[in-house]
Amino acid sequence: MLKKWRRLKERITPTDIVMWVIGGAILALIIWGSTATIAAGRYNSHHWFDFVIFGLAQGSIYALIAMGYTLVYGVLRMINFAHSEVFMSGPYTAYFVAAAFYRSDFLDQHPFISLLVIFLVAMITSAGIAFLLERIAYRPLRAAPRLIPLITAIGASFFLQYVFRGLYGSGFQAYPVVKIFEGEWAFGEFRILRFHALVIVAAALLLAALYSFIQRTRIGKAIRAVSEDKEASYMMGIDVDKMISTTFVIGGLAAGAAGVLYALMFKQVHFFMGFIPGIKAFTAAVLGGIGNIPGAMLGGIFLGLIESVGPSLFLDGLGIIAPYQLKDAIAFTMLVLVLIFRPTGILGERLAVKKA
Repeated sequence: MLKKWRRLKERITPTDIVMWVIGGAILALIIWGSTATIAAGRYNSHHWFDFVIFGLAQGSIYALIAMGYTLVYGVLRMINFAHSEVFMSGPYTAYFVAAAFYRSDFLDQHPFISLLVIFLVAMITSAGIAFLLERIAYRPLRAAPRLIPLITAIGASFFLQYVFRGLYGSGFQAYPVVKIFEGEWAFGEFRILRFHALVIVAAALLLAALYSFIQRTRIGKAIRAVSEDKEASYMMGIDVDKMISTTFVIGGLAAGAAGVLYALMFKQVHFFMGFIPGIKAFTAAVLGGIGNIPGAMLGGIFLGLIESVGPSLFLDGLGIIAPYQLKDAIAFTMLVLVLIFRPTGILGERLAVKKA
């Protein structure tokens, strides 16, 4: 018993104690605020349903973007901070196609064909930017110390922002409204906005397709092999460079699709639109366990729900005015809380055995 106590003392540092105290205080405030909010009865079941649906839609977008971060980290052990601009480039380019369809009434007359073309333009653009990033900015630095690719990624992010600002302008562009997805559907006493349903269903299908591709196809198996051991993969005849490029392309395709869903949901695009969603998606990837594909999905959904439900549930009962303005603070507080009690992320335990 004494030996166990000594080992425990050796493992626990003063920093650990401070972090656990902070985590406990945050948990106490969350429980206190949530209890007060529920007891006050300020929100009915319809309000909570709306919060959850919006959180699922937002979280689905975060999950799609997070796939790019987690795939690249799983293969190269680097954080591609330019991925937020990969996300931005697709829907911003597709905006001009959407606007042309809207002006010609083609968008209203053939909404599904129009959306298919818009998605394809966005996904191809984002995938192309991601491929060029890997080929031009990252591949020459693959043998360099880890800090150098990280700095390069930050520089590439700023470069892409101002390239698109120069090409498309610095103003906000209003994304055309698809009339068929305006309005709402009723499910008994509850109602759901049509474009929220579109975002949730489309994101779920894309995430399922992406996960199936990585797990069940030959290319997906090759990518996972490269993630596990590049030298052994090369000796087994796998084209490592090609698989790394393919990983960036897959992440770009997911980011382009997420960008269109984001634009349809918030109805605007601009050259700086990728910054906040990119940070949130990176947060989601860390929450789920960076490098873990199911973890990125779960982390995105979790973060979206916390952002939507959290301000009203946690802060309203504490008497905070306009709690929704603190949704970003809540999101990053939850990141701190998860990392205090689960440093590897929600599903990070699998990362020790499977690195992708």
